[in-house]
Amino acid sequence: MELNDEIRIAAPKDVVYAALNDADVLRQAIPGCEELIQHSPTELEATVVLKIGPVKARFKGNVVLDTAQAPDAFSLSGEGKGGAAGFAKGGADVTLSEDGGETVLAYTAKVDMGGKIAQLGSRLIAGTAKKLSAKFFADFAEVVTTRDAA
Repeated sequence: MELNDEIRIAAPKDVVYAALNDADVLRQAIPGCEELIQHSPTELEATVVLKIGPVKARFKGNVVLDTAQAPDAFSLSGEGKGGAAGFAKGGADVTLSEDGGETVLAYTAKVDMGGKIAQLGSRLIAGTAKKLSAKFFADFAEVVTTRDAA
């Protein structure tokens, strides 16, 4: 499954980039995030509880960031295991560009799933993934703009 979207954030690019690398900001924005530990500037460990249709699972996983093109672009990849519910793995490419005093964040993400979750059907999974990504970016934009204003 592939997702892509673009969001405008009312903050300068350097503020948005810093927030994307701030475990506290991410913890607040990731739907269902119970724990997010930053092991290094490019390695994170997360525990997230998600409900997709009738399946609710706690996923534990790792995320690795590739910041070679920062602050204009970066990519991430990760894998999470949800016990009997299955697994998810994937990655995303993110670009940041300034437009006036705002930042345009564009992303393309690819996700593969296996186990019970994969049996739910692609329409339900895609709908839930779009809803979760929209919630993440709305919450992320709110946290960033609130912090930037302060």
